[in-house]
Amino acid sequence: MQESLSTQIIALAGLCQALKLVQQVARSTEQDKAALHVMLNSVAVIDAEQPLSIYGDDTANLATGLKLIVDQLGDKPQKDVELTRYIVGVLALERRLHKSAGNLKQLGDKLQHLQRQLQHFAVTDDNMLASLADIYSTCISSLGGRIQIYGQPELLKQQSVQHKVRALLLAAIRSAVLWRQAGGSRLNFIFKRRKLVAQAKQMLAQLPSSSL
Repeated sequence: MQESLSTQIIALAGLCQALKLVQQVARSTEQDKAALHVMLNSVAVIDAEQPLSIYGDDTANLATGLKLIVDQLGDKPQKDVELTRYIVGVLALERRLHKSAGNLKQLGDKLQHLQRQLQHFAVTDDNMLASLADIYSTCISSLGGRIQIYGQPELLKQQSVQHKVRALLLAAIRSAVLWRQAGGSRLNFIFKRRKLVAQAKQMLAQLPSSSL
């Protein structure tokens, strides 16, 4: 994957968007269904020719994530501290995954099986969400450093909600992988923050008004 600022923004937008959906799922029965579909589908896109192909070949699919980059890294005084905590946790988990050859191979095998399943089922079907959740638990959670999710206790007790949260955390890991492949690192948030925000604003400005 070619290192570029635009690819880093695409990856970071995907990461933010997946984790925003985690927050929605943990707090409400209402979610952005279109964004949910895009993020869950991204998990099964392994060999994309272009970074944007991972998210349906449309920058508008990442509009929420781009706005979150501007909000979280820009000059806005109030930040979503919980979202920041999730981002840090996912990036740390991805680094552990990158260093574990065994988990990486197991993940690759499971994703190939997932691609075959998607030929017969929609990614938002209950059985697919369960499969995605199992992949996360087996290949990612086993690395340690689990992410504590906050929300409505009565929702988080439901198995279907747990599956959806883990599936979205797997989608966040997918975006974190792309972030690393594009040259993203923790130092970028310090030394390239303004460039990241400017690029996100530029991409948002190019979107049709209906996407904003």
